[in-house]
Amino acid sequence: MDALEEESFALSFSSASDTPVFNEYISLVEKYIEEELLERIPGFNMAAFTTTSRHHRAEAAGDVLDMLLTFADFLAFKEMFLDYRAEKQGRGLDLRSGLVVTSLCKSQNVGSLHLP
Repeated sequence: MDALEEESFALSFSSASDTPVFNEYISLVEKYIEEELLERIPGFNMAAFTTTSRHHRAEAAGDVLDMLLTFADFLAFKEMFLDYRAEKQGRGLDLRSGLVVTSLCKSQNVGSLHLP
């Protein structure tokens, strides 16, 4: 997809509240998360969890809560959708070249691993 196509595609998602695909996505994600939490935590209440999480956002583990809250963020959804589309078209970020994993151990038996 070239820049013009991508811009056109992005403009088709002009309003988060009026986008049926986004609303369906939110519904599916919320339902899945709630079902999984109910299975693991008897008596779990998603509405109470959401309210409490938003009020105590600064106190919670940042990355986890931020990730959960981005499920309801339209711009994050749009970015995820565009990244997925780019990946499917072979335009995704390829980390295979130039990636080197080096051990922090000083043992002589442990070397570096170079990925192709």
